[in-house]
This record gives sequence, structure tokens and C-alpha cells, in this order.
Amino acid sequence: MTIINGYTCSCCGKYHEELPTSYGNTAPVYYYDAAPKEREDRFELDDDLCIMDNEHFFIRGCIEIPIIGTEEHLIWGVWVSLSEANFNKIKEHWDKQEVLEPMFGWLSTDLPCYPDTVNLKTLVHPRPDGIRPFIELEPTEHPLAVEFRDGVTIERVQEIAVQLCVNNDN
Repeated sequence: MTIINGYTCSCCGKYHEELPTSYGNTAPVYYYDAAPKEREDRFELDDDLCIMDNEHFFIRGCIEIPIIGTEEHLIWGVWVSLSEANFNKIKEHWDKQEVLEPMFGWLSTDLPCYPDTVNLKTLVHPRPDGIRPFIELEPTEHPLAVEFRDGVTIERVQEIAVQLCVNNDN
């Protein structure tokens, strides 16, 4: 099994001890589309759940992509829209989500490093013990769905780290 070591970033030129394998978003894409002054009135947002305009419902979960040749995963923290009924089921069973069946949702996060990811079809798999739901992507030819299905190389994970480097002006 390959061990994931640090890397020298071609963006900032620095050696980083660890290769980042997890990225997240603090809100659904629609939150960022709203003017900052509108956000407080239009959104109820916490670390795991979001309601927009009292009619659109979102949950935060994880897309976990295997890193080929390792036991590790590239994890994207994403938001998925749910029907109001499924959102209410999640809230009702918050402490026992494992009793819930997978539920349909639309990906509501614009992930960098991929063509448009908003509105990809997903299945939300609730998990026990406060672990954020596992997000399964519909098997399509979208590059994110292909990587979800086939995995990514360490070189691809490094490419993403460089692209998302905090020192990158792009």
C-alpha cells in the first residue's frame, strides 16, 4: 500500500508535510449567490442543515473518492438538496439516522476542479453516530462521477491541492 507523503506545491513553492485529502463548503452554492445582506433573511444555516426561503432544504454530506493504491479517500464536503419530507425525516431521526433509507438529492455545491457539479443526481446515505451522510453520485460520465466510481491517483490529489492552494491568485 502506498503511503501519502507531503509534496512541494508548484503554486507557492513550499513543501507541505501533508497532502490535503479533504475539502469542504460551509453552505450550499445558492447561499453564495445571494447578496450578503439577504443571507440572514433568506437562510437558516448551521454546520449540517440549511433551509433557503422556507422552501428549499439541504444537508451536508461527504463524497468519498478512493485514492488508488492507498486506504485513503479524497473527501469533498458537499451540500445536497432534499425534499421537505426527507429533510424532516432526517431532523426527526437526527440521533438515529442509520434507521433511514437512502434518499434522493441534487448536489448543491459547485466543486472546483470539475465542470459544473450543481444538480448532479445523488443518493444520500445517512450514517450513525453523528457521521455526516455518505453522498453517492449517479453513475454518469461526468468527471466527478467517474472519479467517484474509479478512484483518483495521488498525482490527481496533488493537482487538486495545487489548484486549491490558498496562495493561488487564480
